[in-house]
Amino acid sequence: MTEPLTFLFADDGAIPNSPLPLLVYRAAVPADAASVERIFAANRWPPAWRDGVHPFHHFHSNAHEVLGVARGSARVLFGGPSGQVLTVSAGDVVVVPAGVGHCNQAQSADLLIVGGYPDNARRPDLHRGKPDEHDAAVRAVAAVPMPNADPVAGGAGALLRLWGGDGVSAD
Repeated sequence: MTEPLTFLFADDGAIPNSPLPLLVYRAAVPADAASVERIFAANRWPPAWRDGVHPFHHFHSNAHEVLGVARGSARVLFGGPSGQVLTVSAGDVVVVPAGVGHCNQAQSADLLIVGGYPDNARRPDLHRGKPDEHDAAVRAVAAVPMPNADPVAGGAGALLRLWGGDGVSAD
């Protein structure tokens, strides 16, 4: 497995982002939704939805999120308005730490993303970076538990090493 690309984004006063890096695995999974769902489920990131990425800045303060591109491509702005636009394509997987903003900038007509959350996650909230919610969001992000495994490679994946987690066996 190829080492993921990593990206860090600073708190901009509205979107807290995270001290954990965003991970981008290129061509990491087969380009079909059922296969992506099986891989995520086997690695303790149960798939939760099939759709695209919202076309507005948002983040989840209480859960990490995985985005598996099953079909098509998109240009997604990560890290809030001052962040970085990344193009993701079928077969790519993006692990978005709690607090990291993301916003769809453009997409192919056939885009399909499988989204999921770690098996130890709470039901994800959705914030849009309102300044009056910032301090509570920062506290919530800090309290999010480490995932038990990497969504692509399980216990042997890079996420636990890069995020400093110990992981738990998938008994």
